[in-house]
Amino acid sequence: MMQILVDGDACPIKDLIIDLAVKYSCRVTIISSIAHWSNRLNDKSVKEVTVDSNPEAADMKIINLACSGDLVITQDYGLAALLLEQEVKVLSPRGKVFTNQNIDYLLAKRHHSAKLRRSGHKTKGPSQYSKQDRRRFKTAFIKLVNS
Repeated sequence: MMQILVDGDACPIKDLIIDLAVKYSCRVTIISSIAHWSNRLNDKSVKEVTVDSNPEAADMKIINLACSGDLVITQDYGLAALLLEQEVKVLSPRGKVFTNQNIDYLLAKRHHSAKLRRSGHKTKGPSQYSKQDRRRFKTAFIKLVNS
């Protein structure tokens, strides 16, 4: 059975992920730092793992829990790169499928934006989460779960 691991600290669609996972008979584990802990989820089919507030604690827990063939939901490019090396499927909450073909470009783009910010330039942040993002995520999720 495929396991769905969710980088829960900044995930806007936990409820959708849970609904889809139940529909496709997948286990869900949401990993969040204590700083983002919430008593919001009461679903018995969802396992919640809380880690300390160290910056990379949730990422390290996800890396340690993920197995080949699992699906991780994250918007962290660095985490995605590490997971792809483990043959884990990786999807962003906006429906972007991370692959070995696109991860180097995404990491380079992130590095370039960080460099610009350090030198005083302003860069655009992410746009507001939209209905189109939600539809794109749902479509990609279903495709990845069925592949």
